[in-house]
Amino acid sequence: MKKSAALLILFLSATCLSVRADDIPTVGTPYTLRPGDEFLLAYRITPEFNQDVTLGPDGHANLYIVGDVQLSGLTLQQAHDLIIQKEASRLNDPELSIVMKDFDKPFVVVSGEVLLPGRILVRRELTALQAVMLAGGFKETAKDTQVLVYRRLGAGDLAEVHEINLHRIRKKSQLQNDLLLQPGDMLMIPVNKVEHVQRYVRLNPFGFSYNLAAI
Repeated sequence: MKKSAALLILFLSATCLSVRADDIPTVGTPYTLRPGDEFLLAYRITPEFNQDVTLGPDGHANLYIVGDVQLSGLTLQQAHDLIIQKEASRLNDPELSIVMKDFDKPFVVVSGEVLLPGRILVRRELTALQAVMLAGGFKETAKDTQVLVYRRLGAGDLAEVHEINLHRIRKKSQLQNDLLLQPGDMLMIPVNKVEHVQRYVRLNPFGFSYNLAAI
């Protein structure tokens, strides 16, 4: 193995360890709240207002102080700021922490010519090459010049197809050519070159057995 390739693998391994770890989202991370998430609102100065919250199917939460609030789709930081804003008329400079207790675990799927195909949990920013490395790396039979990323569009079965070349990424300075993934993306690493790739595809005809939507 060339020195530059070895250094790249070491760099990606160190970067991705924190992504693969099943750590709990905190304020400041990009995790967005979803229906069914459970968390604790903890007030340092006024603990009598502490509350366990579960987001309903509509993404709303019924809070002691401010009543019904739409929180689904917000990051923890955005949810924190919104709650503080709504409480400002009743509490004087509240110090609030949001502590996640149970939450959906967003993932991407890596399939095809990798050593360990399957789900990769997404906790922080994750690129296509990082996901491949977390899946054990390319097999010798992999076509790393034509990796396909399927990304669902909306709630239907239509997916946008991104075609990327990961063969040329040999050092850290070239990582900007990588693709930043979104939860629900599927990476397909083919064994042979795909001559023609459509810009958009229907997912159902492919027989995908998992949900590509961000969960």
